[in-house]
Amino acid sequence: MSAKKSSKSFRSWFYFRTGWSVYFAFIFAAINTLVVTYYLAIENIPILQQIFPSFTHYVIVTVIVGIPVLVGAGYIHFKRSAGFKSEADVAIETNPHARRNLLNTEVIVAAYLFSNEMVMKMLKDEKLTDEEIKKFNQLQEKIKEHFKHKTISGTNFDIN
Repeated sequence: MSAKKSSKSFRSWFYFRTGWSVYFAFIFAAINTLVVTYYLAIENIPILQQIFPSFTHYVIVTVIVGIPVLVGAGYIHFKRSAGFKSEADVAIETNPHARRNLLNTEVIVAAYLFSNEMVMKMLKDEKLTDEEIKKFNQLQEKIKEHFKHKTISGTNFDIN
């Protein structure tokens, strides 16, 4: 099997799982929960049946109350709890593309800051010291090594 065909198969599998888990399973689970809770619990408890005289009433009340509660829970998850940060950390740690983007950004920022310092010094008509030229050459070598090996593990781009 060619790499292109394999990639297309895995992409299709990924799209299928996403469609299933995010859309189909979500809708199916919501409908299932409403039906099961109403017909197994509410329909058999007279007090609850007075509050929800029909399945339609139950669905309307559940949607009116449930949507704001679930939006609030999602907001808390993303903005107020450590849950999302932990998920994002794991995603960066396990996704080689995301990790590479992070490392590339660190390289670019370090190089930009150092180059900026050197340009500012030259604009003031100051000469670069031998130590600064050496640091500049070291930075260039680190960047070349970074792109040569596609990794910078163990490499420190702190040039100060």
